Amino acid sequence: MNNKISYLLNTVRCIRRCNSALTPKSSAATRKHVLWIGRYRDPLENVNFRKLFLNIFPSLPGSSLRFLSQKTDVFSTGAKIQPEKSTEALVSEQAPQSSLELEKLDDSGSFKVKRVVDHSEPFFNSLQKCTCPCDVLDLASESAVSIKHFTNCLTTVWRLFKNLSEDQQRYEKQLIFEHPAFVKLCQQLLRDSRRMTRGDLVFSLHAVVNLGVPQNTLLVQTLVRVCQEKLNQLDNRCISVLATTLAGLDKDKNVSALQAGLQLLVEQRIPSIRNIFILQNLMKCMGKDAPVFLKKKLEMAVLKEIDHLTFPNALRVFLALVAMNYCSIPILNACSKKIQENVHDAPFRQLILILEACYNLQYRNVKLFSALADYVNSTACIWDKRQIILFLSAFETLGFQPSELMGIFAEKVTEDPEFLNLKNLLIVLRVYSRLNYVPRGQKHLFFETLHSCLNKYLPQISNTELLKAVYSFCILGYLPHRALDELLQKDSRDELLLSDDLYKEQKEMMLRCVKACTELDSPSFTKPAFVLTENFSSLVSLNLRKARDALIELLGDENMFRQNVQLPYKYHIDFEIRMDSDRKKVLPVAATDDHADSSVQRLAVLFVPLSAFCVGTMHPQGKLAMKKRHLNKLGYHVILVLNKKFQEMTNEDAVEFLKGKIYSEDAFPFPEVTVQDNN
Repeated sequence: MNNKISYLLNTVRCIRRCNSALTPKSSAATRKHVLWIGRYRDPLENVNFRKLFLNIFPSLPGSSLRFLSQKTDVFSTGAKIQPEKSTEALVSEQAPQSSLELEKLDDSGSFKVKRVVDHSEPFFNSLQKCTCPCDVLDLASESAVSIKHFTNCLTTVWRLFKNLSEDQQRYEKQLIFEHPAFVKLCQQLLRDSRRMTRGDLVFSLHAVVNLGVPQNTLLVQTLVRVCQEKLNQLDNRCISVLATTLAGLDKDKNVSALQAGLQLLVEQRIPSIRNIFILQNLMKCMGKDAPVFLKKKLEMAVLKEIDHLTFPNALRVFLALVAMNYCSIPILNACSKKIQENVHDAPFRQLILILEACYNLQYRNVKLFSALADYVNSTACIWDKRQIILFLSAFETLGFQPSELMGIFAEKVTEDPEFLNLKNLLIVLRVYSRLNYVPRGQKHLFFETLHSCLNKYLPQISNTELLKAVYSFCILGYLPHRALDELLQKDSRDELLLSDDLYKEQKEMMLRCVKACTELDSPSFTKPAFVLTENFSSLVSLNLRKARDALIELLGDENMFRQNVQLPYKYHIDFEIRMDSDRKKVLPVAATDDHADSSVQRLAVLFVPLSAFCVGTMHPQGKLAMKKRHLNKLGYHVILVLNKKFQEMTNEDAVEFLKGKIYSEDAFPFPEVTVQDNN
């Protein structure tokens, strides 16, 4: 018995000496040593110390020594030694049965044995009562005795910290980093990183990174490397947390190695993951750089669990697909359906994120867009006008026209235009011009109100912004004369068309359209009796060859129409056909080319892409509507043909379709049906 006591006392003295010698003395030195780039050496990595600490007890033949607990054999003869577990980890595991635990003596990090009764339960109860990060750190300095306590303190600090406002976070972060207990906490994590449980390890790394501890510190790098070592031991939840953490780190050797290993592990684990929250988190964290086969595996795993999709998860999956840059129509359709059913529960920001996600994924779902627009329209009275502007802007990027909402907002603008600052005015003009929406019954009042707002900002507006505003007005067929006069001044044009401007070509196109509008949309403009035309090229593009063949079969001769016709104002039409005044007979082009004849009707056949129309309808967007309006002014009857639908027709159907369009009294395009929907 005396020998046992002697061995025990010698061990405790040795622990104190080693800790005293190897641990920084001051808190300032500790902070520099642990948090920043100092080379702190873990006392447990000392070979002689570890050998002494781990092997001294089994050296007693036939003995069993109780240490730290009177009920648990920590080391005994013949027992398997587990070097991963520190003294504190052992205390943590046996806390409910233990009557003795470790207590910090001082800043040196040494410990003494303290007798307590079931200490863990009161500690965690106190931890739950903490209301700010500094309360947690105070508790850690007073009561934390095990690695479980320290890791829970750290994750609680992060949980409380992330719920603060941005201003509060800046202030609280400074308090956290200056708190002495935070330095000791980080020191303890560094010391026992290899002895943590897998959950404590990944959650500690997650908390440390998100609290702002620099990535190049010894603490973060050590935790990353330990995660590499224990990667295969992580369960699916830990993998999800680790993936989230790595997504916020810059690439370095350790992080890249861990990401590569994690990607391989995820690939193996995907079939066993049944939690859609974990799956969407992995999708988000794998990112757009993940290989296609891995994206497809994640897609199939989500589809297996799609019946269990909840509304919050539907929103997250939408954003996860954006992060992965992967458009999965089946998943998006399922998410869209769930969102439509619960649209009234979605806050403003999430509605905007959904629309932005649809744009990024090039996903068009008319039912989803209509449901969101109807919801905003039905609750327009509770939305701020600026919020409605953001909705309209998001719909505009998608090419979807929420006509009822745009009508209601136009009324709000005419009733109270004072809320329109210059930025919002430009957005409103862009939205209404691109989506080609003119309020019924209040067209003139709406345009005059916007024009008055623009005039108010003329002294401070830049030339580029002025060009955008005037261009939008012109697309809608309205001429803002005062703004036009200022824009078309020589100085303004010269400044707009600088040779080194990246957007020079775009500005030239806009100026050209503005000049065309000032002539063609002017009340003084009269329909010309004769329009000078020229064949742009005799070659026909591949997507128009089918149309050319159909016209030859229908009209009997290639001389009965012209192709690739170039008009004044740089307008181009695919096919031109001349007919008599009754629209019953097609006339040869050559016979009517050299003279003006009011009895001759000219048809302009335009094969246009799907993107030229508002989503879900055959309502032309602004630029196409302006072109059609100007061609009418030049004396052409315009026939719009949706090229995609035409290419899908058989040759016989294509001929019949063109016959109906050419010989009908009205040259309307396809009926307004859903033509672009992923459902």
